[in-house]
Amino acid sequence: MSLADPPIPGPPAVGGQPIRVATVPFSDPYVDAVLPADVVRVGPAGAPSPWLDDWHLTAHAVDVDVVHLHTGFGHLDEAELEHWTETVRKLGVPLVVTVHHLRDPAHPDSARHDAHLAAVLATAEVVFALTPGAADEIADRFGRTAIVVACPSLATPDPELGSERGLVGLRLDRVLAAVPDPVGLVRSALSGAVSGGGRLRVLADAGDAAVPPGVQELVDRGDVELVRCRPGEWPAQLQQLHVAVLPEQCGTHSRDLEICRDVGTRVVAPRCGWFTEQWSEVVTYGTDGSCGPDPVSLAAAVAAALTRPMPRAADRAWRQEQAAAVARVHRDVYAQVAADRSWA
Repeated sequence: MSLADPPIPGPPAVGGQPIRVATVPFSDPYVDAVLPADVVRVGPAGAPSPWLDDWHLTAHAVDVDVVHLHTGFGHLDEAELEHWTETVRKLGVPLVVTVHHLRDPAHPDSARHDAHLAAVLATAEVVFALTPGAADEIADRFGRTAIVVACPSLATPDPELGSERGLVGLRLDRVLAAVPDPVGLVRSALSGAVSGGGRLRVLADAGDAAVPPGVQELVDRGDVELVRCRPGEWPAQLQQLHVAVLPEQCGTHSRDLEICRDVGTRVVAPRCGWFTEQWSEVVTYGTDGSCGPDPVSLAAAVAAALTRPMPRAADRAWRQEQAAAVARVHRDVYAQVAADRSWA
């Protein structure tokens, strides 16, 4: 099913009351963007989510109509997550799952994440995927049909902020978490930026003083610019770039890519996953799930991206219509599974 399909029939409320949804996590930009305005989000907030605790779920099952699992369950081991899904089934609480990652970009060993997905997808009443390719992969690997919903807008461009032609950006915290040789990846991105007539900016968290010595050496020599970002500044930092490099070596989708689409920044992303199905303005590079990005391929992709014009920011009216359509699909699914529970 896609956004073009007719809505799933179902009442807008359960017992005349608004549908109560516990989202995991409680809040983040994607969760906030897709949650329908006419449902009640059930707390409490917190990380990890209390709803992933068997005791809390059992004690408060009557206070919620739907649990929607997005991310935030990676801290549970396989046995713990299987026990949690058994509790969900025993209580009869409808579970909806959105598959953001078919591989965990921070853990190239896929066995643990595969076990997690197998447990939650076997229990879910409804599964969402963000691209058709991911939906096909979910069907092939887990035997589940997924409803494809686009990732809605996650940022609004700042009309007072310009972008610099030739400026390439690489987010350092993502590099440290996602690849085995972060210094090598920074050097490859730098090589591509210089070859394309541009320069490289490394973006670091303002609250994290740790910079790998090899990267700090490039900064000290003036080869690379280091900019520290505060919370909430990331969309503005992306808007200033000509090209943003996504360093994931085994990811599936990217929220940073959606922000780049919103603000008009070209993306260089690995060939793994379904990044090119999210947005066409993507230049890809080769990568290996265990060894990381291919340095020659990455440098060539960055250089090639710099030869292309900066894309226009996404049309705001279209993005708003898309977000409204995605929220309607979520609302219809929530209404259906909640109604099925009340009729059971």
